[in-house]
Amino acid sequence: MGARILIIEDEEKFARFIEMELNYEGYEVTKAFDGRIGLAAAENGEFDLILLDIMLPGLNGMEVLRRLRRTKSVPVIMLTARDSIVDKVSGLDSGADDYITKPFAIEELLARIRTALRKTSPQENAILSIGELELDPGRRTVTVRGTAVDLTKREFDLLEYLMANKGMVLSRDTLLENVWGFDFEGETNVVDVYVRFLRGKIDEVFGIKVISTVRGVGYVIRDGE
Repeated sequence: MGARILIIEDEEKFARFIEMELNYEGYEVTKAFDGRIGLAAAENGEFDLILLDIMLPGLNGMEVLRRLRRTKSVPVIMLTARDSIVDKVSGLDSGADDYITKPFAIEELLARIRTALRKTSPQENAILSIGELELDPGRRTVTVRGTAVDLTKREFDLLEYLMANKGMVLSRDTLLENVWGFDFEGETNVVDVYVRFLRGKIDEVFGIKVISTVRGVGYVIRDGE
């Protein structure tokens, strides 16, 4: 089995749906439907990532997170129907690694899980490659056929996120939250602007197609394009 994930979520049908999707992706899943039970499972077990709801019986998710952080550094993604900036800041300040608001597409959750797991993986700095394009996260370099491509920090971060999630169609909102940050207050068209920058520096210069537009949804990088 793959990474071990603990779901602490009181909506049992919702938790089982997530479990089914994660099992399909190869993850090993444990569930808890109560805050106190979930905290005990997290403290006593060995998990690679925790999906933690905020509104829980027994002990709310924020308190579970605060107590957990006294002894564990396992990545935690908060799941909640509350999407205010105050709630997000509170969760992140308490030690959450990410925050996703219900309802969400399962593809977005999977992308966030991969990102969180990659940050704790010894392969975090492994070179990413798509055809003739290579990105080295450790050295923060990008090359095409061995020729360096000069990117700004934001261009590099956007390209890295797309390449790390190759094959996944990522919405503009997902890209904004993961590349610009959850508190970014600009327009979503900033993503389109930076995609154009990347295309100008890679596609137009080297005659290759890197980023594909999925009309009405967002962007994707696929092998063999």
